[in-house]
Amino acid sequence: MDEVVIQTLKAAGFDVRLDTHFPILPVRAGADRKLLPAGEPTLVTWGGGDAKAEVSLKHIPELFAGSRQPPSFAKGPTPEYMLFFSLIERTVVDACSVSGRTDVDEEFERLYRWLRRRPAGRDGNPLFSNMQTAVRFYMSLRDVSQSEFEAVANRLSRSAGHYRTDPASRNYLRIVTQSLHEEE
Repeated sequence: MDEVVIQTLKAAGFDVRLDTHFPILPVRAGADRKLLPAGEPTLVTWGGGDAKAEVSLKHIPELFAGSRQPPSFAKGPTPEYMLFFSLIERTVVDACSVSGRTDVDEEFERLYRWLRRRPAGRDGNPLFSNMQTAVRFYMSLRDVSQSEFEAVANRLSRSAGHYRTDPASRNYLRIVTQSLHEEE
């Protein structure tokens, strides 16, 4: 966790327990709708977008806390981790929606795998930095061990791979988008 981020959000009226509002991490696109890497500081909105705050987020490895072991995600996210998964996937869906991107399943699988292996790394796909921002934000509010982070990223990678039917398939984004809309 990052106490500076928590206090900044509390001062802006944000429920840092995440019980009342789902945070939105707005993504940026250029005039040509080309997705841009996540910016610093990070803008966070909630409550329909009326309330907002800017926070400076630490890098993922700086936020690892404790040695807690994750449960098995073989059948998908457990209720305790659902918000972590949802925040990452919501950011991915928003980034693709804003920019009109429809990356193939294989690219999502690669990005999540890269995120697990190199949480503070860089990638030429601007979607990667937006994924990192979602993880960094969540980990600023909750203690997450390195093992938990790696298990979440690994499960996301496996999910994208599970939906891949051929090199050009685009099933992951479609299914995640439908799933998130059903939760609303």
